[in-house]
Amino acid sequence: MRAFFDNVKQAFDWVSLPKFEITDVLEILIIAFLIYHLINWVQRTRAWYLVKGLVMLLLVWIVATIFEFTAILWIFRNAISVGIIAIFIIFQPELRRALEQLGQNRIVGFFGTTKNTGERFSDKTKEEIIEASFAMASVNTGALIVIEEKVSLEEYEKTGIALDSLVTSALLINIFEHNTPLHDGAVIVRGDRAVAATCILPVSENMRLSKELGTRHRAGVGVSEVSDCLTIIVSEETGKIALAQRGQLIRDVDENLLRSKLTECQNKSTGTRRLFRKDWNNHERQA
Repeated sequence: MRAFFDNVKQAFDWVSLPKFEITDVLEILIIAFLIYHLINWVQRTRAWYLVKGLVMLLLVWIVATIFEFTAILWIFRNAISVGIIAIFIIFQPELRRALEQLGQNRIVGFFGTTKNTGERFSDKTKEEIIEASFAMASVNTGALIVIEEKVSLEEYEKTGIALDSLVTSALLINIFEHNTPLHDGAVIVRGDRAVAATCILPVSENMRLSKELGTRHRAGVGVSEVSDCLTIIVSEETGKIALAQRGQLIRDVDENLLRSKLTECQNKSTGTRRLFRKDWNNHERQA
């Protein structure tokens, strides 16, 4: 029996587990975190089709290697370097957006200058925006109101017509009235003032968004993907209000949630922000 165990031990002598330390666990977790978010990002953009195309090319390369198709293998060897450069050129907007989202991440933002800058706009401005939003929703007037937070929207402000007007419900309703010169595009609100109208926003390429959503909703989500703004979208077709923030869209918003999110945007207190974050997450699960 002893000889049997000695033979078993010799048979498994070649098996040796590497030394495992706490740093290895952390490294595995970091790599898993990065891979998860990379796959998640790829699935929401046009890059998902690129991945499918690369898988097809990989299958062709495997078949060519098995059957020794020298011409095909020569093409692969000479095209791979040019193909990598072409990928970076074609998907430059997606890569830029991914880096912008990484820069807005709370963990990364912790090391940046994210100090409290005080109340961004008054309670009067908040109530004027709420009144205008539901007044336009009641008569199916489409609207797109972007409320700036810490990240500047000057890049998109320059695409519109300068206003620099005090925010009132009458102003917002007049801007988005049908067949008026300023109704097409977005209004950007900074503090208590509407700084520009007819602004052109980036359209989201998120593949998970419902196909029934129009350009107005996709533009609202798009600008929220590249900044920390809150976007209010009033649907011209349904007369319902939606909110976009951090690339997420919440549809059929009621007055309580809209007031809560606007109060959060005011940057009044940390405790208030935590309370409304929970409310937002509840609406996300319902959607």
